[in-house]
Amino acid sequence: MISNSVTIVNKLGLHARAATRLVNCASAFECEVWIGNGDKSVNGKSIMGVLTLAASKGTDLIIETDGTDKKEAIESIIELIKNRFGEDE
Repeated sequence: MISNSVTIVNKLGLHARAATRLVNCASAFECEVWIGNGDKSVNGKSIMGVLTLAASKGTDLIIETDGTDKKEAIESIIELIKNRFGEDE
């Protein structure tokens, strides 16, 4: 298992569209993906789970991956978040 921390930088935080992009990115990999915020950790391939994090701008998330393609998965997810989920702001 590998883990890394990343901060939500887009203006609207982890809203529905951003959460969908995150889940789609995570689902493209075979490994397990877990996303945590404080004491809560959810399946990164579950839209309902990701939305329950209610992560606003400035929130630190812990991304954990475990499986055959864990390194590629965590790099892609972190890149997506750092690039503001493809949004302008």
